[in-house]
Amino acid sequence: MKAFLFAFATLLFASLTPAEVASQKPAETKEAEKPTEPAKPDPLEAIKNETAKLTAERERIAAQIALDQSKLDEKLAPRKRALAEIQIQMEEMKAKLDLAEAERRAKDDPEMMELRRKNERLMMEFAIAKNEVDTEGFAMRKEENAVRRKTTALTMQMELQQKEGESRSYAVGKAPAYPKDPLIGKKLVLSDRTIPLNGIITGKTADGIADRISYFNNRDPEAPIFIVIDDCPGGSVMAGYKILKAMHGSTAPVYTVVKSMAASMAACITTLSKKSFAYPNAIILHHQLSVGVMGNLTQHRENVQELEEWWRRLADPVATKMGITRDEFIKRMYAESSTGDWNEFADDAQKLKWVDVIVEDIEETALLRDPNSQPQQDSNHPNRLSPGPPSTEVVESQDERGKPISLLPRLNPLDAYWLYNPDSYYRMQ
Repeated sequence: MKAFLFAFATLLFASLTPAEVASQKPAETKEAEKPTEPAKPDPLEAIKNETAKLTAERERIAAQIALDQSKLDEKLAPRKRALAEIQIQMEEMKAKLDLAEAERRAKDDPEMMELRRKNERLMMEFAIAKNEVDTEGFAMRKEENAVRRKTTALTMQMELQQKEGESRSYAVGKAPAYPKDPLIGKKLVLSDRTIPLNGIITGKTADGIADRISYFNNRDPEAPIFIVIDDCPGGSVMAGYKILKAMHGSTAPVYTVVKSMAASMAACITTLSKKSFAYPNAIILHHQLSVGVMGNLTQHRENVQELEEWWRRLADPVATKMGITRDEFIKRMYAESSTGDWNEFADDAQKLKWVDVIVEDIEETALLRDPNSQPQQDSNHPNRLSPGPPSTEVVESQDERGKPISLLPRLNPLDAYWLYNPDSYYRMQ
């Protein structure tokens, strides 16, 4: 920096004239004579002023150059336009010359002229053929579209008819009813919260019923659940007891509905349910536990003790509901039947408190699909656990002499056939 300042001061001093130098000398002499030396001017300030002057001069020169260039462009613009027009005219003239040269060569060469005409004819034929193909394709597509529209219309009509037919197999616009009190006069209203109990009661049956009770509780803990018994001969004591515990542990009330027959364990389930319903002619049958075992005398004594305990646990609640003791219950069984199989029609069983309510009508609000439109088994009861008693269909056959006969399905022990059969065509299996 010091070297720069020294150089700048030297340059500044050199630029002074001899007169300016002479005029400065007396001042310096006078200043030297002064007792105190004044402050020296700031060299940086001088440098900044000089730099500003140079910058302004450079900008002025650049502006002057731009102005001169603009004037020059304006002066040369007509010449540039004239040159562009001349170039376009030259290109047009060259194209005309090329065309004239080509025509001249074609006239001088008949073979070339013939080839040109042939090429033009082929191009025309190709264009005509292409147009014909396009026209034919358009006609085919038009016809295809017409056929497709007709096919689509027929398909839609068939689907509409099919859907209309299917809709007639549904009770459209209706939904299952879930009344808190399902009894309306003498009519019982059932929802889709039904669990059919048919056939023999096994461990699988009990598991299925318990699972469905839990499922219905998870869906709605208040609406009633119905265990519907069409025809059940009873079954496993342990399985039946599991069903009872699932019923009694349910938050939603679990009701029993007997349509035809509830015997043995099924009768116990009906009697001990929170509330039970039955048709008047449904049959309820109670009897003592029965079991067939093999073993020695000690084993038989042990089995008897176990049966006595089971009988106490299941028969006591039934006898208590009837208002009698267990021994009185047994005594009444054998007073009514020598086998101890005490059965009553539901309207009489109501007096014994085996069933709570007698109904004349049961409305199945969940039956919303035509039974004839689907397989019979489990069609209207998706929760059905068993298909019912076996051999429920009439079997066409022949007797030993080749005579056509029909074998009737087996009935439960409390049922009977009432039919006109003068020629013995219908026979028992």
